[in-house]
Amino acid sequence: MRRYLLPALFVLAACARGRTAPAPASATYATLRQAIEHRIASVPGAEVGVWLEDLRTHDTLAINAGTSFHAASTMKVPVMIELFRRHDAGTVRLDSALLLRNEFKSIVDGSPFTLDAGDDSDSSLYAKVGQRVTLRELNERMITRSSNLATNAVIELLDARQVNATAHALGASTIQVRRGVEDTKAFNAGLNNTTSAHDLGVLMAALAQDRAASAASCAAMRAILLKQEFNEEIPAGLPAGTPVAHKTGWITATTHDAAIIYPPGRPPYVLVVLTRAIKERKVAQQLMAGISRDVWQVVTGH
Repeated sequence: MRRYLLPALFVLAACARGRTAPAPASATYATLRQAIEHRIASVPGAEVGVWLEDLRTHDTLAINAGTSFHAASTMKVPVMIELFRRHDAGTVRLDSALLLRNEFKSIVDGSPFTLDAGDDSDSSLYAKVGQRVTLRELNERMITRSSNLATNAVIELLDARQVNATAHALGASTIQVRRGVEDTKAFNAGLNNTTSAHDLGVLMAALAQDRAASAASCAAMRAILLKQEFNEEIPAGLPAGTPVAHKTGWITATTHDAAIIYPPGRPPYVLVVLTRAIKERKVAQQLMAGISRDVWQVVTGH
């Protein structure tokens, strides 16, 4: 397992404490807050929301955690939760198949729009348009490859309003799931999917603790999140091989990640980092990885 050098703030704090009993969580988290805020300040103009919850101690850390951000593809988490809850209720079967179409209706006026395979992170699914595809496959592509086509097909079946209501019932009280992806008329009208770091953290904690759906469904959803193929944000700041069940999202100047992190030998913790106003995605990814590294060091003590 790799070890990382502690940032200066952590080193100074450790020197001040000496080698006596560990500092209380409040003091340790205050130091962590300073380190994270220092990182954020180093990226001019960056707007960042952070939510941390240690599921062993229930200690939390919030930095702009209630601020609303464009959700980008993180909205696919509540879509998945709603799908599995319908499966639990027996109203939907994951192995049932939909006729895959590339035509959807704008929530503004019902006019049709299509998706461009070139703008989708999973272009291979477009080869199946006109074929029947199982909900299980669509859901997995929606999460692991962030397929926009799969997302729109699933959310059309479920109804965004019900997805939104379920997220609110789980405690994500300000999240707004209004529509599928690439509805340009809705975007221009300001009808966007939005979330806060806190609300995504609430949903990830519910998934981790078998509260989002049945225990079997939560285990299945975590297994899918663990197969996420885009790992340049929160996982990049962790020791190699650390299991991370997470969902990323990005649009222009906006990059997000919401994760359940599994350190060895202890219960997991939830970390959500939302960013905007950072033009270069690589800069945002480096910032997020740095925040993840800081959190790991404090939560695990390594």
